[in-house]
Amino acid sequence: MSETGSPRQSLALVFSAGLIIVSMTAALCAGELILRVKNSSMRTYDIEMWRYAKELKVRSSDPHLDFEHVRSKSAVLQNVTIRLNEWGLRGAAVPPPSPRGRRVLVLGGSIALGWGVAEDDTVEARLQQRLRAAGQDAVVLNGGVGNYNAERYVSRFFKDLTGLHPTDIVVLYFLRDAEDLAPGNGNMLLRHSELAVTMWTAYHRLFDRAGEQSLVDHYRAVYQQDAPGLVLMQTELKQLAKYGRTNGIRLYLAMTPDVHNLADYKFTFAHDTIRRTAMANGYSFVDLLPAMQGRPAEALFAMPGDPHPNALGHQLMAEAILPILK
Repeated sequence: MSETGSPRQSLALVFSAGLIIVSMTAALCAGELILRVKNSSMRTYDIEMWRYAKELKVRSSDPHLDFEHVRSKSAVLQNVTIRLNEWGLRGAAVPPPSPRGRRVLVLGGSIALGWGVAEDDTVEARLQQRLRAAGQDAVVLNGGVGNYNAERYVSRFFKDLTGLHPTDIVVLYFLRDAEDLAPGNGNMLLRHSELAVTMWTAYHRLFDRAGEQSLVDHYRAVYQQDAPGLVLMQTELKQLAKYGRTNGIRLYLAMTPDVHNLADYKFTFAHDTIRRTAMANGYSFVDLLPAMQGRPAEALFAMPGDPHPNALGHQLMAEAILPILK
């Protein structure tokens, strides 16, 4: 009986395993479909960031960049249209240089991009409106790219944007710009599945819970004098400053605060470091923390759970930057 029973048992095991695989595949496909239907009418920060990477970014041939914007494409993300022009900048096509005009290029990460903020409400658009209202022939260009640090946005400038011939460069700096960012691993499942992204995010939120003090400790380590990311950031900003001096470009550095807790702000040590770095390299410096303090953090969030500055935050930043540009 064991000789005749063994093939039957093996066949039954194979059938059971196949049934389990088919059932799991069907369940995962159903979960993916349900999530996509839900997310089509309900915006969540993680999924919208995933869509941004999927629709408006492409892997870069430059290892210092890791990825870059797709050119001449647009997408609606977090209920806001983000359109990229022929340079990969957010906004309309770049006009030809004006002989007596100013061309202000803003470099930075997702805050400079204006994540969650309508194009006309971004710090760049507001600065352009105010400069023109003051009688200046000025164009302000949005060079922000989400998930860029200082190494990436300075490297991108030298790779792709020197041909813009800016008269002014504003570095819209944020805390994480001194982090040593590892290149993406190109995970195909995470790139193409909303279910995988949701499960990955839930896992990290469950096991990587970091309170405010943990975040403070993290950034204290990032801003240690010999921290690799800090050294690299300072090197990149020094190179940009040297280029600016050689080419007669006016340089500015605006330090953007973390808006989670503006009442009892914990990151002034990073602001002090960036102030010294800016002054040592000839940047005109402005700290944007005073412009935002005294307001509830949620009043500046792009959406619940998303601490990117909203339209009000961009208005406050523009008003603080404008005097040094003038």
